[in-house]
This record gives sequence, C-alpha cells and structure tokens, in this order.
Amino acid sequence: MKNARYAVIGLGLFGTSIARELSRRGAEVLAIDNVEHQVEGVSGDVAFGVTMDATDLKALKAQNIHEMDAVIVAIGEGKFDTMLLCVVLLLELKVKRIIARAEGPRQRMILEKIGCKEILSPEDEVAMLVAERLINPNIIYYMPLPDNYEIVEIKTPPSVANRSLADINLRNRYQIDLITIKREVAHVNREGSTITEKHILGVVGQDTILLATDTLLVFGIDQDIQRFIEINQ
Repeated sequence: MKNARYAVIGLGLFGTSIARELSRRGAEVLAIDNVEHQVEGVSGDVAFGVTMDATDLKALKAQNIHEMDAVIVAIGEGKFDTMLLCVVLLLELKVKRIIARAEGPRQRMILEKIGCKEILSPEDEVAMLVAERLINPNIIYYMPLPDNYEIVEIKTPPSVANRSLADINLRNRYQIDLITIKREVAHVNREGSTITEKHILGVVGQDTILLATDTLLVFGIDQDIQRFIEINQ
C-alpha cells in the first residue's frame, strides 16, 4: 500500500474510519467533506483534508481526483442524491476505481445500473455478522463468499482440542481447509504485568496441536463448517 493514493469523500464515522485506517497503513489519503469540522476532525491523521462540495466537477478536477488509485464515496445518512451525483462525476472523470456505500438493496441496484462496480453495504454486513453470532456463538467472524462458501473465525470446538491437525483430518473428514490459527501468547509488559495477546501462527503443519484457547480461521461451504462445529461440541 506504500505510495498508494486514495480519496475518501464523506467523513461520517464510516468514512473517517476508512481514511484513518488507510493512512495508518501507509497510504496517502485525501479526506473530503463539505462540513469544515468533519475535515478538521481527521486532518491530523491524513495527508490532506479539504472542505469542498464533492458534487462540483471543477472542485473535483482541482484536486486531481482522477489521479487517485481509488476513491471511496462514503456519503450517507439520507444523502443518496448527493452520493449518486458524486459517483456520476467520478465516472465521468474516469477515476480508476470507485467504491461507493449503499444503504439498502435499492441504492445498490441504482449504483450498479450507472456502472459502479464496487459497492459496500456496511449495515447489511454488520447485521449478517450479528445474526450469525447469535445463531452460532462459536463463530467470531465470518465472510460470506459466492456459491455458499465462507471464511470463518471459530473457537476451537471442545472435541478437537489437544489433537493434531493430522488426527482431525479437516479436509477429508469435513471438506474444509484451515487457513491459519490465532493463538494466545502471554508476555510481561514494561510495567511487569503479564498480559495475553493473540498472534497468527502463519502456515501451520499437520503436526500442529490445536489448543482449547485457539481461534481457527477456516474456509469451506457453510454447511460443512456448521457440521464440523456441531459434531465436535
């Protein structure tokens, strides 16, 4: 991401979080909003902050918006007409990559019709995650993929704790793959207190023993992952 340049238009909670995270990861970020105090709130965390009307074609050109690697349009909270006009102008300026926020299926459909290829629906994604975690408390996080596949973070089911991956045989027995493991590691901080943090083990071998406190990142069809959880409770 080093030397990458992004613009974030709309600095509500969602847009501000994206701008700060991109900047934290080393990207050059241009943060744009038409409300001055919103820009001031993030200006210390990003390369550039500009107060302007993102539906003004001349203003967008003046910021060389077409030179950005991507533009994230995070305008929300009942301002769909403003967001839509902004996206149309970005398309007209031939911005390389436009990522727009949609509030619901109708907005998503309209954005798709005008040619926006990357659309975020954070509220829907959060709702799905909350529902999944309520239905299955063993699931910490999940990412739905096409064709009923998903990537899921799950707690180690009790029946597979203290067993090797070779013994559990995830692929042949359950038709799922283990991507990696998050493992708790204790260490002493500067104050002399022992704290526990989770660290990624990277690519793990078949001789790796699963611990009860591990978090497993697995890939597979949703029904197969659910079956693995249920069988091993």
